[in-house]
Amino acid sequence: MSRAVIYERFGGPEVLDVVEVPEPHAGPGEVRVRVKAVGLNPMDWMIAASPQSAGRFGVGLPAGFGSDYAGTIDEVGAGVEGFTEGDRVYGGAIAKAAADYAVLPAAQSALYRLERTPDGIDDEVAAALPTPGLTAAAAVAAIGPGAGDTVLVGGAAGGVGVLTVQLARLAGARVIGTASPGTFDFLRHLGAEPVAYGAGLVDRVRALAPDGLSAAVDLHGTETAEVALALGVSAERISTIAAGPNPPGGVRATGGFEAMPADLEAITDEILAGRIAVPIAARFPLEEIRAAVGLQAGRHAHGKVVVTL
Repeated sequence: MSRAVIYERFGGPEVLDVVEVPEPHAGPGEVRVRVKAVGLNPMDWMIAASPQSAGRFGVGLPAGFGSDYAGTIDEVGAGVEGFTEGDRVYGGAIAKAAADYAVLPAAQSALYRLERTPDGIDDEVAAALPTPGLTAAAAVAAIGPGAGDTVLVGGAAGGVGVLTVQLARLAGARVIGTASPGTFDFLRHLGAEPVAYGAGLVDRVRALAPDGLSAAVDLHGTETAEVALALGVSAERISTIAAGPNPPGGVRATGGFEAMPADLEAITDEILAGRIAVPIAARFPLEEIRAAVGLQAGRHAHGKVVVTL
């Protein structure tokens, strides 16, 4: 037997249970990963909370939980090429990650991603990267920041935000990041100039950037996109990941699905070079999955929430 997080009804963290399940094994074309760490994302609890969200990913009840994982391959099915037992790997497995073992196809697909973990990247950092890394890379690529740009990043202290800030800074841009006041020192450490979100944001941004903004990335709702439009930023230089299918003013809706295959490798290269940091806000054992998801869903964590096994 092995452990897995399972829910049998949709809802908040209270529906998540750590249960014993039969130990899974790799079939033809599959590998089994002994999971060491799981990086939590808003997508995870949204799927668990809503049958509509779950349906979009083909998830039905009862369901497993979590997507981003890191660990070690301990079984390789027939016909698999390019991976062997003992390989350290990370990636995504929709509704399968929060378990002792994740069995997944070795071939990439929309629901599964399997990458070798570079030497020098530990499992917690690797588990924090797949969804946030691909999303941040796509959001930044959509606006094309460079030297001389002033970029407003909405939701800068979250798991996607910390990578977005650093990627934009590496491109040479000045970055202003919206967040709660308690995260301001944290954001300054990452190279962003913090500003409080909420009513009056237009005036606060204008005071910080009297010469204007040139681009923006909205990682939470539409507030940042609307502020950027009000301050004269052209819609084609504003990207958003959470505004739904019809973002305001014709701004660019994007997400990890638009990222390039090499984007995660580029981010891990920057981590190994010391130019990108991956802040881990909190670590929880698998038995405390409800507390971990509650913290992540509250959207006040500074960086990533990781579950360890």
